[in-house]
This record gives sequence, C-alpha cells and structure tokens, in this order.
Amino acid sequence: MKIAFIGLGNMGGPMALNLHKAGHALAAFDLSAAACDAVRAQGVAVAASAAEAVQGAEVVVSMLPASQHVEALYLGEGGLLAKIAPGTLVIDSSTIAAASSRKVAEAGAARGIAVIDAPVSGGTGGAIAGTLTFMVGGSEADLERARPVLEKMGANIFHAGGPGAGQTAKICNNMLLGILMIGTSEAIALGVANGLDPKVLSEIMRRSSGGNWALEKYNPLPGVMENAPASKGYAGGFGTDLMLKDLGLAQENAMSVKAATPLGGLARNLYAAHSLAGHGALDFSSVIQLVMRRQVG
Repeated sequence: MKIAFIGLGNMGGPMALNLHKAGHALAAFDLSAAACDAVRAQGVAVAASAAEAVQGAEVVVSMLPASQHVEALYLGEGGLLAKIAPGTLVIDSSTIAAASSRKVAEAGAARGIAVIDAPVSGGTGGAIAGTLTFMVGGSEADLERARPVLEKMGANIFHAGGPGAGQTAKICNNMLLGILMIGTSEAIALGVANGLDPKVLSEIMRRSSGGNWALEKYNPLPGVMENAPASKGYAGGFGTDLMLKDLGLAQENAMSVKAATPLGGLARNLYAAHSLAGHGALDFSSVIQLVMRRQVG
C-alpha cells in the first residue's frame, strides 16, 4: 500500500518506521530536516513537501502537535484535501480538539475523502514497539479500511464513535494520566521525605491499591526505572507542554458540556506552572520536581 506520512516527531517517526518495516511504500515529510534525516537513514523515502508526499497515496497518516497545525495542513485552497484524490483514506493521529477533527472530516467528505481521527496512547515506547492504543472516531466502514494500517502501529484499536469521538476519548484519558502522574509524584516525594527507598516504595504501591500505569511503566523519579524518561534526563517521551495542551483541551471541552473536572483543572494549572518554570520541553513526568524537597533530574 502506498502511504503518505506527515509528521515525524517523537511519536510519528517510530510509527512511520513500523509501517515501512511492514512493507508499505512510504513517502514521509516533516518540517524538521533532522526528523526527515532520521527516517531516511532507516530507508524511508522522504518527500520535498507534504503536497509531494500525498501524490498517488492510498492512505495519508498525520501526526502533528495541535489543532492549528492539522487545520492548516488539510483545509483551505492550499490544504492537502485539495490535492488528495477522492477515495483516499486520511488517518489523523494528532491529539487535537474534537471540533477540529469534525471540521476536517466534513471538508473531506465534501470532496469524497474519508477522514478518521485516531489519536494514540502508549507513549514513545509504544510507538517504537508498535503497541499503541488507537481511539478512532469515524464510521465503522472507514475504520475497517484503516485497520490493516493501524494494526502495524498498534496493539489495541477502539471505535469510540463518530468523527471527533476519538479525540474526546483521548483527552479523557490524558486528563486522567496527568492527574495520576501528579498523585504518583506526590506519594513518592512523601515517602522519600520520610527516608523510604523510592524503589521499594514504588514496588509496594505498584502491587497495592495505588497501582497505576506510571508505577508500572513510567516512574517519575530518576533511577527507579531504567528505561523511563526520568532516568534519561526527562528527555524524549511526552513533553510537559504537550500534556499542558491536552489538559487545556480537556478543560475547554468540559466547559462546552458543563462537566465538572476540578482535578483536571488543578492538574492543568500545575503543569502550566512547571512549564513557566522552564521545563516545558521535559517529559511530563518531570512534574515531580514541583513536589520534591531536593532537585531531581
């Protein structure tokens, strides 16, 4: 299958490589020359522009930072929807506002182009291993068309509902993730302040009622979990500013439907403070720095 892949960052790059390894003919593009060079070194063909990448593509996959980037890529006279052939399937795996996903899907439908939103969970480790979870918004028929592609990048595929539903599921998940990372950080910091060994405490909580994904795979304290971003200077992973963006999307959505999300709002404020302190580019687990008595990282 001929696939165009737009957006080759920490998540998109490994996802594109998994499609390449599965034997698909890829044309990839990113505004970052370094990102393009990284996949080119692995044998992936890199296009000179997004417009060039989608020429002749049967499927277009995008993984971009925010709503404005997705709308700018696809919409308007110069957007990709004006250049993609009718009948093409577009899979947008960016995490953006549900309203933006619906806008792109409606514009695609008007041109005979199927667009589904398929944001992911699983972090960079899941992207590399091909074990991501996809939360899909769109028709069942379009999901089935996308399934052979998604299965090369992920282990779990959920149909959340119509256009935009994948984005809603994703912001609910990431709001919970942001909250539990702060709670996990507070618990570890409290134990360390009392002289407990953080590895022992983390294992006790992991196997007890406080167990969660952060303790299982993403411990926020350096040296506790060898492969977690915390033990790599909080490099790579899922950036604080990206978590802040997703928590902001959750709050915007909550206001639009008059839902009560007090912990989500507090988590957003804490990540905003962490970002303002100059840590926006660090992995979001670095939020533990807000609650530790000693400097970590």
